[in-house]
Amino acid sequence: MITLQQDSEGFIRMSRHFPGSAAITVVFTDGTQEVLTGRRLNEAYDDALAAYRAGNQLDAKGFSRGPTKKVNPGIEFVPVQPGMAE
Repeated sequence: MITLQQDSEGFIRMSRHFPGSAAITVVFTDGTQEVLTGRRLNEAYDDALAAYRAGNQLDAKGFSRGPTKKVNPGIEFVPVQPGMAE
């Protein structure tokens, strides 16, 4: 089983997708724990990645169509809150 700890700002560190059927325990800052499926966390990761790309004027694949500059291709932190389990 995978265990992830929420930081004080409400995020977990997640730089890739997990297997959809994996059971992942998230320990929240208030001390509660919740078991989420990999599929649910992958959805949260995809939502955070889409928001990052939109905020940085990147297209759906993460490419900048503007002038050339170094752009971070992804994210590492995903926002989570209690009650995310389905």
